Amino acid sequence: MRAAVCAALSALGVAMLAGCSLVPAYQRPSAPLAAGFDGAAGASLADTVPIRSGWWREYHDPALDALVDRSLHNNFTLASAIASVEQARGNAEKAGAPQYPSLLLDATFDRSHQGRGSTTKTQSLFAEASYEIDFWGFNAANASAADLLARASEFDRDTVALTLTASVADTYFQVQSLRRRLAIARSISDDAARILQLLLAQQEAGVATELQVQQQRNALATFQAAVPALQQQLDTNIHALAVLVGAAPEQFTVNDTALAGIAIPQPGPNLPASLLETRPDIRSKEAQLQSANESVGAARAAFLPNIVLTADGGLSSKSLSHFLSSPFASLATSLAAPLFDGGALRGQLHASQAAEAKGVADYRQAVVTALQDVEDSLSAAQQQQLAEAADQTAADAARKAATLAQAQYKLGTVDFLTVLDAQRTLYQAEDTLVQARLARLQASVSLFRAFGGGFGVTDSGTASTSTPSRS
Repeated sequence: MRAAVCAALSALGVAMLAGCSLVPAYQRPSAPLAAGFDGAAGASLADTVPIRSGWWREYHDPALDALVDRSLHNNFTLASAIASVEQARGNAEKAGAPQYPSLLLDATFDRSHQGRGSTTKTQSLFAEASYEIDFWGFNAANASAADLLARASEFDRDTVALTLTASVADTYFQVQSLRRRLAIARSISDDAARILQLLLAQQEAGVATELQVQQQRNALATFQAAVPALQQQLDTNIHALAVLVGAAPEQFTVNDTALAGIAIPQPGPNLPASLLETRPDIRSKEAQLQSANESVGAARAAFLPNIVLTADGGLSSKSLSHFLSSPFASLATSLAAPLFDGGALRGQLHASQAAEAKGVADYRQAVVTALQDVEDSLSAAQQQQLAEAADQTAADAARKAATLAQAQYKLGTVDFLTVLDAQRTLYQAEDTLVQARLARLQASVSLFRAFGGGFGVTDSGTASTSTPSRS
C-alpha cells in the first residue's frame, strides 16, 4: 500500500510540473482618460483637503460623525452587502476545492444468513484518494474566476458603504436646511401677523383701508401655508435618516446644528487616471472582467482530456481475528476526453467569450460615467459657491430694505405695498440663501463620493469583517 501511494505522488508531481494554462493574458482595457479634469483647471488648491476614508469628518460636525458611524454598523443594506462578500468567499472556497486531492474513508460490515443457520460476516475498512491532474488549468481557472468574483463583491460592498455615507451626509444637511427654512417661514409669518394687527388698529383709526388689510391677510396666509409643507419635508427626511442608520422612524431625533456654521471642505481633485484605482465601482467591474477572462480559459481547457489518479487501500476480512492481516491496495489512472457533446462545450466557450466582451464594455462605461460624475461635481461645487455669494448679497440687501420699508411706513413716507413687497422679497431671499448653502454642502459630498471617498470605506471598521449589529 505504501508503494502504491508513493507511485501516485510521483505521478502527481510530474503531472503538476507539466501543467499549463489556457487563460488569455489579461490587459486592462483602454479608456478615454484626459490629463486632467476641465472643472479643476481654474480651481485653487490652496484650501483643499485630501480625499481619504472617513471624509465626512472634514465637516467637523460631531453629530454627523455619530450618524455615519452608526449607519456603518447598523444599516441593513450594508449588512446584506457584507453577507454577500462572505457568500462569494464561500463559493470561491468551493470552486477551489478540485485543485486538491480528495480523501474518502469508509467502513462496511456485512452479515448474511444462508441455509441451515449458516451466517457469513464480512468487515472492511478502506481509504480512497483521488486527484484530477489540472494539466490544462481548468480547475485553476475556475478557482481564480471565483476568487475574482469574491473580490468584486468586496468592491461592491465598498460602493454600498460609500453611497450610504454620502446619503447620510446629504440627508443630514437636508434636515438642518429644512429646520432653518422652517424657522425663517415662522419668523416671517410672525412679522406678517404683527403688521396685520397694526393695520387693523390703523383701520379702526381710519388710517388704513380694507384693501390693505385684505392684502396683508393674503400675505400672512401665504407665509403660513409654507410652514406645514416644510414641516412635512423635514419629517420625511428625518424618517429617511432613521432608516439609513438602521433605526425605526418613531422617536428618532437629530441634533440641531446651525447650517451656516458647518464647514464646507473642498476636496483636492485627483487626476482622471486615479479613478481606476480609487472608485470601487470601477474596481468591481474590472474584477468581474478578469473573472470572465479566467472563465474563457476554463472553457478552452474543457475541450481537452483530463487525467484522474485514484489510489485506495485498506483492510478486509471475514473474521476480526484476521482483520489486520488482510490488507489490500490499488492504484489507477483514468483518461477522459470529450468526443461528441452536441455543441455544449463550444456553446460554453462562446458564452464565456461574450461575457468577457460584455465585461470590457461595462468597464469602459463605468470609467466614462465616473469621469462625468467628477466633472458634474466639480462644476456644481464651483458654481454653487458663486451662487451662494450672490444670494448672500441679495439677502443682506433684502433685509435692509425690509427694515427701511417698515420704518418709513410707520412715518408715512411709503405706502403699504412697498412694505408688502419688501416682506416677500426678504422671505424669498433668506429661503434661497439657505437652499444655496445646502447645495454647496451637498456638492462637496458629491465630490468626495465621485473621487471614491478615500476607497475602502469599510476596510478600517468593524463593518468589513463582521455583520453589523442591531443594537
